[in-house]
Amino acid sequence: MCGICGEIRFDATSPDVAAVDAMTCEMSRRGPDGSGIFAKGSVALGHRRLKIIDLSERGAQPMVDPELALALVFNGCIYNHRELRTELEAKGYRFFSHADSEVILKAFHAWGPDCVDHLIGMFAFAVVDTDTGVVTLARDRLGIKPLYLAETPGRLRFASSLQALLRAGGVDTSIDRVALHHYFSFHAVVPAPHTIYNGIRKLPPATVRTINPDGRSVEKRYWTPAFEPRSDHKDWDEARWQHELLDSLRTSVRRRMVADVPVGVLLSGGIDSSLVVALLAEQGQTDLATFSIGFDSAGGESGDEYAYSDLIADTFGTDHHKIHIGTDRLLPAVPDTIAAMSEPMVSHDCVAFYLLSEEVSKSIKVVQSGQGADEILGGYDWYPPLQHTPREDTTKAYAEVFFDRGHAAIGALLSEPYHLDRDYDPSWEFALAHQSAPGARTAVDAALRLDTTVMLVDDPVKRVDTMTMAWGLEARVPFLDHEFVELAASCPPDLKLAHRGKGVLKEASRSLLPAAVIDRTKGYFPVPGIRHLEGGVLDLVNDALRSRTAVDRGLYRPEALDRLFADPNGTRTTLGSNELWQLAMLEMWLQSMEAVTAP
Repeated sequence: MCGICGEIRFDATSPDVAAVDAMTCEMSRRGPDGSGIFAKGSVALGHRRLKIIDLSERGAQPMVDPELALALVFNGCIYNHRELRTELEAKGYRFFSHADSEVILKAFHAWGPDCVDHLIGMFAFAVVDTDTGVVTLARDRLGIKPLYLAETPGRLRFASSLQALLRAGGVDTSIDRVALHHYFSFHAVVPAPHTIYNGIRKLPPATVRTINPDGRSVEKRYWTPAFEPRSDHKDWDEARWQHELLDSLRTSVRRRMVADVPVGVLLSGGIDSSLVVALLAEQGQTDLATFSIGFDSAGGESGDEYAYSDLIADTFGTDHHKIHIGTDRLLPAVPDTIAAMSEPMVSHDCVAFYLLSEEVSKSIKVVQSGQGADEILGGYDWYPPLQHTPREDTTKAYAEVFFDRGHAAIGALLSEPYHLDRDYDPSWEFALAHQSAPGARTAVDAALRLDTTVMLVDDPVKRVDTMTMAWGLEARVPFLDHEFVELAASCPPDLKLAHRGKGVLKEASRSLLPAAVIDRTKGYFPVPGIRHLEGGVLDLVNDALRSRTAVDRGLYRPEALDRLFADPNGTRTTLGSNELWQLAMLEMWLQSMEAVTAP
């Protein structure tokens, strides 16, 4: 796990190495164990390293192979790197390290951009052909690893974080009004390639982009899961589906133990992270470090789920760490959490992930997490209402249960300069196009496909990456193993939605987990101090939205702010988020990013 960046010039000038160095330094928290810069011809690369596999300097990056005339920067982990190394050695390739990064170099030489089809893992990388100057950028299938782009005439820069691009300078930071619409409609999800800034885009997941020295480029999407039945599964009954999904997850969890350092688990006490612990224990893992977090109660809401995480820790004999965060620590962490976000995220549990990562990183470098199971296996409460929806009505029904607000309501929040040039609803159009495309049989399948390939990428997965990497902690997500996702995508929706969601997983888990964990009401990372705005957090929101900076920006209609401040906890979005918090989050994030670019 690392931070990568680079600059490619198309105007016959040398890359700005000082700018690449600035980007590299900005990502020091993603990779606190080392750094490096490589420049040749029209390309310069930067890298920050978190040592996980091959802790020696032979695994340092940028990695250059003069024999193959290739240079690489890579962020992520290739879980099948040992198997690929054996395959490549049989082809005659010689290795100078034991790093998974070198396996990508050799794989790229062997198979070109199609090497991504051979990789099992999470990754964002750039490979430079040092002879021709051709650069290849790639991102993993589920977008677990980010890659942001800033293009101007004659130049392209890329980085693992949006902040790094801002630090290099020369970025158009005017607000993308389509992205703004997505933020307020699609529950703060801004689908690729958009970001809030017009001058920064992101490479979509499962995409390879090949860039020629003259600036011409080609993008190819190399993976799209099919959410429909497969002929080789037509005879599977419920018991067979349970067996096959659990066995696939077992493989996924085992893969994610590949490391030259210890691997722990973020244990919330829900079925997903509990199952990861159970499968590791089943495979003989002992003294497994597990970590849970809790907060003070507020607004009548409990701030922890220790009863369930303690039960799992006791059942499997883990080395369990309970981390309790008092209100005195919550408030100071909010600005730092926002500053760590590469994009604004409205979810209340961002601060929980941030503070949990801070504590976990003091004792371990790698953790597995249960993130993603709800999107893959139908665990959210907006899926059952779609169960009997006609396929052609998918987006209408989905918008009613997921979208935060409609087009007119967004217009009532935003001041005139931030309205779209024409009266259309880009969030609706995006969801409709995605959910109407072939490859999803039912309304539930179409909703799950959108959530798996878009919402999951630009909300929960991004949240985990940015909050953990803010503390140099690598998070691995076994439910997002692409082979598991492909299998789950073909599972009948009724099996996934049974038993109030994730039914097939719950039934498969009964031989491994206590019933109290399986049959509990679905929980979330509880951060009641933010869900219920009062005291210091409400003061923070008021200071941000009433500041001179916010007034000058003029993002929101004054009457809309007055209405929300009159009852700070009275208005919730469709999914239960505090509406005032959503508005404040964006403004606080914009102010935080402006601090990055300040002289």
